[in-house]
Amino acid sequence: MYNYTYINMQQFTEVFKALSDPSRRDILQKLKDKAKTPSELLEEMEITQPTLSHHLDILKRANLIEGEREGQFIRYSLNMTVFDMALEYLMQIKKKR
Repeated sequence: MYNYTYINMQQFTEVFKALSDPSRRDILQKLKDKAKTPSELLEEMEITQPTLSHHLDILKRANLIEGEREGQFIRYSLNMTVFDMALEYLMQIKKKR
């Protein structure tokens, strides 16, 4: 269980902002089963490289994804810790009813 008094609420703002966009949610779905490079994501999506870079940047700032360098490529994967924190935060609100 996370202690929300020590978690910057700005982080949750960034998480929910990132999740508000359908393209970013699509990226997260595509990373659900395996880590991928931007090139692999572009093959599966109907967006331009600059648009993908913009969405990846927002997801990284929200800590929803992590990038691991592999030579000249970066392979992105989900950061499940942040998803767990956001889910637990929402469940605490639900319990207060």
